[in-house]
Amino acid sequence: MSLEKKYSRILGQYTSNKPGPLLFITGGVHGNEPSGVQALQKVFAQLKKEQPEIKGTVVGVSGNHKALQENVRYIDEDLNRTWTKENIASKKQDSHEKKEMFSIIEVLEQFPEADFEKRYFLDCHTTSSASKPYISVQEVHDNDAWAHRFPPYIIRGFSDIVYGCIDHYLSRIGVTGFVFEGGQHTSPDAVKHHEGMIWLALSKACDLDLNTLEKHPEAATYMEAMRAEQKTFEIEYRHEIKDGDSFKMEPGYENFQPIKKGELLAIHNGSEVRSEWDAFIFMPLYQDQGNDGFFVVREV
Repeated sequence: MSLEKKYSRILGQYTSNKPGPLLFITGGVHGNEPSGVQALQKVFAQLKKEQPEIKGTVVGVSGNHKALQENVRYIDEDLNRTWTKENIASKKQDSHEKKEMFSIIEVLEQFPEADFEKRYFLDCHTTSSASKPYISVQEVHDNDAWAHRFPPYIIRGFSDIVYGCIDHYLSRIGVTGFVFEGGQHTSPDAVKHHEGMIWLALSKACDLDLNTLEKHPEAATYMEAMRAEQKTFEIEYRHEIKDGDSFKMEPGYENFQPIKKGELLAIHNGSEVRSEWDAFIFMPLYQDQGNDGFFVVREV
Protein backbone atom coordinates (compact mmCIF):
# COMPACT_ATOMS: atom_id res chain seq x y z
CA MET A 1 0.00 0.00 0.00
CA SER A 2 1.38 3.41 -0.90
CA LEU A 3 1.90 6.04 1.77
CA GLU A 4 -0.58 8.37 0.06
CA LYS A 5 -3.32 5.78 0.53
CA LYS A 6 -2.31 5.02 4.08
CA TYR A 7 -1.61 8.57 5.19
CA SER A 8 -3.39 11.17 3.10
CA ARG A 9 -2.69 14.75 4.19
CA ILE A 10 -6.21 15.16 5.57
CA LEU A 11 -6.76 12.03 7.63
CA GLY A 12 -10.33 12.97 8.42
CA GLN A 13 -12.80 15.83 8.54
CA TYR A 14 -16.09 15.80 10.41
CA THR A 15 -18.89 18.27 11.08
CA SER A 16 -22.59 18.31 11.96
CA ASN A 17 -22.89 21.57 9.99
CA LYS A 18 -23.51 23.57 13.16
CA PRO A 19 -21.70 26.83 13.92
CA GLY A 20 -18.78 26.48 16.31
CA PRO A 21 -14.99 26.22 16.50
CA LEU A 22 -12.37 24.53 14.36
CA LEU A 23 -10.37 21.76 16.03
CA PHE A 24 -7.18 21.23 13.98
CA ILE A 25 -5.30 18.07 14.99
CA THR A 26 -1.86 17.08 13.67
CA GLY A 27 -0.05 13.74 14.00
CA GLY A 28 3.21 12.39 12.61
CA VAL A 29 5.05 15.70 12.43
CA HIS A 30 7.98 13.46 13.32
CA GLY A 31 7.99 10.36 11.13
CA ASN A 32 9.02 8.00 13.92
CA GLU A 33 5.95 9.05 15.94
CA PRO A 34 2.98 7.46 14.14
CA SER A 35 0.67 6.95 17.13
CA GLY A 36 -1.09 10.30 16.70
CA VAL A 37 -1.92 9.39 13.10
CA GLN A 38 -3.17 5.96 14.15
CA ALA A 39 -5.35 7.50 16.89
CA LEU A 40 -6.83 10.00 14.44
CA GLN A 41 -7.69 7.18 12.05
CA LYS A 42 -9.49 5.34 14.87
CA VAL A 43 -11.45 8.41 15.99
CA PHE A 44 -12.53 9.44 12.50
CA ALA A 45 -13.65 5.88 11.73
CA GLN A 46 -15.92 6.01 14.78
CA LEU A 47 -17.20 9.50 13.96
CA LYS A 48 -18.02 8.40 10.42
CA LYS A 49 -19.81 5.29 11.67
CA GLU A 50 -21.86 6.87 14.47
CA GLN A 51 -22.38 10.45 13.19
CA PRO A 52 -22.61 12.11 16.64
CA GLU A 53 -23.59 15.76 16.92
CA ILE A 54 -20.81 18.32 17.36
CA LYS A 55 -20.45 22.07 17.04
CA GLY A 56 -18.00 23.33 14.43
CA THR A 57 -15.55 21.14 12.54
CA VAL A 58 -12.71 18.78 13.43
CA VAL A 59 -9.89 18.14 10.95
CA GLY A 60 -7.07 15.61 11.33
CA VAL A 61 -3.84 16.15 9.38
CA SER A 62 -0.77 13.96 8.91
CA GLY A 63 2.68 15.53 9.15
CA ASN A 64 5.87 14.28 7.53
CA HIS A 65 4.77 11.75 4.87
CA LYS A 66 8.16 10.49 3.69
CA ALA A 67 9.57 10.30 7.22
CA LEU A 68 6.47 8.35 8.34
CA GLN A 69 7.06 5.91 5.49
CA GLU A 70 10.70 5.44 6.44
CA ASN A 71 10.04 5.50 10.21
CA VAL A 72 12.65 8.24 10.77
CA ARG A 73 12.28 11.52 12.65
CA TYR A 74 12.88 13.61 9.52
CA ILE A 75 14.45 13.53 6.04
CA ASP A 76 16.46 16.78 5.62
CA GLU A 77 15.69 18.78 8.77
CA ASP A 78 13.36 18.59 11.76
CA LEU A 79 9.84 19.53 10.61
CA ASN A 80 9.17 20.72 14.15
CA ARG A 81 11.91 23.36 13.88
CA THR A 82 11.01 24.82 10.46
CA TRP A 83 8.00 26.97 11.43
CA THR A 84 9.94 30.22 11.87
CA LYS A 85 8.74 33.63 10.71
CA GLU A 86 11.74 33.78 8.37
CA ASN A 87 11.06 30.42 6.71
CA ILE A 88 7.39 31.17 6.19
CA ALA A 89 8.02 34.67 4.87
CA SER A 90 10.68 33.43 2.42
CA LYS A 91 8.31 30.85 0.89
CA LYS A 92 11.41 28.79 0.03
CA GLN A 93 10.82 25.06 -0.28
CA ASP A 94 14.48 24.04 -0.33
CA SER A 95 14.10 21.01 1.94
CA HIS A 96 11.67 18.12 2.16
CA GLU A 97 10.34 19.39 5.48
CA LYS A 98 9.67 22.92 4.21
CA LYS A 99 7.56 21.43 1.43
CA GLU A 100 5.62 19.46 4.05
CA MET A 101 5.22 22.60 6.16
CA PHE A 102 3.70 24.64 3.35
CA SER A 103 1.39 21.76 2.46
CA ILE A 104 0.06 21.71 6.06
CA ILE A 105 -0.37 25.50 5.99
CA GLU A 106 -2.41 25.16 2.78
CA VAL A 107 -4.79 22.81 4.59
CA LEU A 108 -5.22 25.18 7.52
CA GLU A 109 -5.93 28.05 5.12
CA GLN A 110 -8.97 26.09 3.90
CA PHE A 111 -10.46 26.75 7.37
CA PRO A 112 -10.04 30.53 7.85
CA GLU A 113 -10.54 32.25 11.18
CA ALA A 114 -13.58 34.17 9.90
CA ASP A 115 -15.54 30.92 9.38
CA PHE A 116 -15.32 29.77 13.01
CA GLU A 117 -16.18 31.02 16.49
CA LYS A 118 -12.65 30.05 17.55
CA ARG A 119 -9.80 27.87 16.29
CA TYR A 120 -8.08 25.24 18.45
CA PHE A 121 -5.14 22.94 17.73
CA LEU A 122 -3.82 19.69 19.18
CA ASP A 123 -0.38 18.50 18.00
CA CYS A 124 0.29 14.81 18.80
CA HIS A 125 3.83 13.59 19.53
CA THR A 126 5.72 10.88 21.43
CA THR A 127 9.12 10.77 23.15
CA SER A 128 12.26 8.61 22.80
CA SER A 129 12.35 7.90 26.55
CA ALA A 130 9.72 6.32 28.76
CA SER A 131 7.28 8.97 29.91
CA LYS A 132 3.99 9.77 31.50
CA PRO A 133 1.79 11.49 28.91
CA TYR A 134 2.00 15.27 29.19
CA ILE A 135 0.99 18.57 27.62
CA SER A 136 3.57 21.08 26.39
CA VAL A 137 2.08 24.57 26.24
CA GLN A 138 3.35 27.96 25.18
CA GLU A 139 2.21 30.70 27.55
CA VAL A 140 0.63 33.07 25.07
CA HIS A 141 -2.99 34.14 24.65
CA ASP A 142 -5.29 31.64 26.42
CA ASN A 143 -3.20 28.51 25.73
CA ASP A 144 -2.31 27.84 29.37
CA ALA A 145 -5.88 28.18 30.65
CA TRP A 146 -7.07 25.88 27.86
CA ALA A 147 -4.38 23.31 28.63
CA HIS A 148 -5.35 23.20 32.30
CA ARG A 149 -8.83 21.99 31.32
CA PHE A 150 -7.16 18.68 30.39
CA PRO A 151 -5.93 16.02 32.85
CA PRO A 152 -2.23 15.19 32.18
CA TYR A 153 0.97 16.75 33.47
CA ILE A 154 1.67 20.16 31.92
CA ILE A 155 5.02 21.62 30.83
CA ARG A 156 5.26 25.35 30.22
CA GLY A 157 7.82 27.10 28.05
CA PHE A 158 9.20 24.42 25.70
CA SER A 159 8.43 26.47 22.58
CA ASP A 160 9.99 29.53 24.17
CA ILE A 161 13.34 27.69 24.27
CA VAL A 162 13.10 25.58 21.11
CA TYR A 163 12.09 27.92 18.32
CA GLY A 164 10.36 26.92 15.09
CA CYS A 165 7.86 24.38 16.46
CA ILE A 166 4.47 24.01 14.80
CA ASP A 167 2.70 25.05 18.01
CA HIS A 168 4.81 28.22 18.01
CA TYR A 169 3.46 29.05 14.54
CA LEU A 170 -0.15 28.15 15.34
CA SER A 171 -0.10 30.21 18.54
CA ARG A 172 1.47 33.10 16.64
CA ILE A 173 -1.43 33.23 14.17
CA GLY A 174 -4.00 33.14 16.98
CA VAL A 175 -4.96 29.45 17.19
CA THR A 176 -5.37 28.22 20.79
CA GLY A 177 -3.87 24.90 21.78
CA PHE A 178 -0.93 22.79 22.85
CA VAL A 179 1.30 19.82 22.08
CA PHE A 180 0.37 16.48 23.60
CA GLU A 181 3.14 13.92 24.13
CA GLY A 182 1.52 10.50 24.40
CA GLY A 183 4.43 8.49 25.81
CA GLN A 184 7.35 6.53 24.38
CA HIS A 185 7.47 6.04 20.58
CA THR A 186 7.09 2.26 20.78
CA SER A 187 4.76 2.08 23.78
CA PRO A 188 1.41 0.40 23.04
CA ASP A 189 -0.18 2.97 25.37
CA ALA A 190 0.76 5.92 23.12
CA VAL A 191 -2.11 5.33 20.67
CA LYS A 192 -4.54 4.99 23.57
CA HIS A 193 -3.28 8.22 25.15
CA HIS A 194 -3.62 10.11 21.88
CA GLU A 195 -7.05 8.68 21.18
CA GLY A 196 -8.21 9.67 24.66
CA MET A 197 -6.95 13.23 24.28
CA ILE A 198 -8.61 13.59 20.88
CA TRP A 199 -11.95 12.54 22.35
CA LEU A 200 -11.51 14.95 25.27
CA ALA A 201 -10.59 17.77 22.87
CA LEU A 202 -13.74 17.04 20.85
CA SER A 203 -15.75 17.14 24.06
CA LYS A 204 -14.29 20.42 25.32
CA ALA A 205 -13.90 22.29 22.01
CA CYS A 206 -16.81 20.97 19.94
CA ASP A 207 -19.30 20.05 22.70
CA LEU A 208 -19.35 16.38 21.75
CA ASP A 209 -21.27 14.48 24.44
CA LEU A 210 -19.17 11.32 24.76
CA ASN A 211 -22.11 9.56 26.43
CA THR A 212 -24.09 9.74 23.17
CA LEU A 213 -21.62 7.38 21.51
CA GLU A 214 -22.49 3.68 21.41
CA LYS A 215 -19.87 3.23 24.12
CA HIS A 216 -18.11 5.95 26.11
CA PRO A 217 -14.52 5.77 24.79
CA GLU A 218 -12.35 3.81 27.21
CA ALA A 219 -9.33 5.86 26.14
CA ALA A 220 -11.06 9.07 27.26
CA THR A 221 -11.97 7.55 30.62
CA TYR A 222 -8.38 6.38 31.05
CA MET A 223 -7.02 9.86 30.36
CA GLU A 224 -9.57 11.61 32.57
CA ALA A 225 -8.44 9.45 35.52
CA MET A 226 -5.07 11.25 35.41
CA ARG A 227 -6.62 14.53 36.53
CA ALA A 228 -6.17 13.76 40.23
CA GLU A 229 -2.37 13.71 39.77
CA GLN A 230 -2.07 16.73 37.46
CA LYS A 231 1.10 18.76 38.01
CA THR A 232 2.56 21.78 36.23
CA PHE A 233 6.28 22.15 35.46
CA GLU A 234 8.44 24.89 33.98
CA ILE A 235 11.68 24.42 32.05
CA GLU A 236 14.83 25.56 33.84
CA TYR A 237 17.55 24.39 31.43
CA ARG A 238 18.05 22.98 27.95
CA HIS A 239 21.16 20.96 27.06
CA GLU A 240 21.82 21.69 23.40
CA ILE A 241 23.60 19.31 20.99
CA LYS A 242 25.22 20.87 17.94
CA ASP A 243 25.55 19.09 14.60
CA GLY A 244 28.63 16.84 14.69
CA ASP A 245 28.67 16.51 18.49
CA SER A 246 28.83 13.13 20.20
CA PHE A 247 26.24 12.72 22.95
CA LYS A 248 25.21 9.74 25.03
CA MET A 249 22.58 9.99 27.73
CA GLU A 250 23.14 7.79 30.78
CA PRO A 251 20.74 4.82 30.52
CA GLY A 252 17.47 4.46 32.40
CA TYR A 253 16.17 8.01 32.66
CA GLU A 254 12.45 8.64 32.26
CA ASN A 255 10.56 11.89 31.87
CA PHE A 256 9.88 13.63 35.21
CA GLN A 257 12.36 11.40 37.07
CA PRO A 258 13.93 13.28 40.02
CA ILE A 259 17.62 14.22 39.67
CA LYS A 260 20.08 15.42 42.30
CA LYS A 261 22.88 17.96 42.15
CA GLY A 262 26.12 16.28 41.05
CA GLU A 263 24.39 13.32 39.40
CA LEU A 264 25.96 12.09 36.13
CA LEU A 265 23.43 12.65 33.34
CA ALA A 266 25.32 12.22 30.07
CA ILE A 267 28.62 12.21 28.20
CA HIS A 268 28.92 15.08 25.71
CA ASN A 269 31.97 15.24 23.40
CA GLY A 270 33.83 13.01 25.83
CA SER A 271 33.07 15.13 28.92
CA GLU A 272 30.79 14.31 31.83
CA VAL A 273 27.59 16.31 32.15
CA ARG A 274 26.51 16.46 35.79
CA SER A 275 23.34 17.93 37.23
CA GLU A 276 23.55 21.40 38.74
CA TRP A 277 20.02 21.05 40.13
CA ASP A 278 17.78 19.18 42.51
CA ALA A 279 14.89 18.99 40.05
CA PHE A 280 13.43 16.67 37.39
CA ILE A 281 14.81 15.36 34.08
CA PHE A 282 12.71 15.99 30.97
CA MET A 283 13.02 14.59 27.43
CA PRO A 284 16.32 12.68 27.82
CA LEU A 285 17.54 11.84 24.31
CA TYR A 286 17.63 8.14 23.41
CA GLN A 287 17.54 8.37 19.61
CA ASP A 288 20.08 9.23 16.94
CA GLN A 289 18.45 12.40 15.63
CA GLY A 290 17.77 15.54 17.65
CA ASN A 291 19.46 18.66 18.98
CA ASP A 292 18.08 18.51 22.53
CA GLY A 293 20.09 16.27 24.87
CA PHE A 294 17.78 16.75 27.83
CA PHE A 295 15.90 19.42 29.76
CA VAL A 296 15.69 20.15 33.47
CA VAL A 297 12.28 21.14 34.85
CA ARG A 298 10.87 22.28 38.19
CA GLU A 299 7.37 21.78 39.55
CA VAL A 300 5.42 25.02 40.03
